[in-house]
Amino acid sequence: MKRRVIVDSSGPTHVVVVDVRMKFWSMVVFMVKWVIASIPALVILGFIGLIMTAIFHLILGVGPMWWHGRMH
Repeated sequence: MKRRVIVDSSGPTHVVVVDVRMKFWSMVVFMVKWVIASIPALVILGFIGLIMTAIFHLILGVGPMWWHGRMH
């Protein structure tokens, strides 16, 4: 199958992807790498959530019971 490439610099071109052909195991490897790459982002988001929770606790005095030193 021959493919023709037409270059036109007259303006923006809209592209619609209708099919992606990828071997099954290549897709599995890609998805595993994707999951591994997301771990640092989850750690960063967890740290941001921890900081935000601590700020709300300090400002509003809300939070888990063990933060207030009482468990009952």
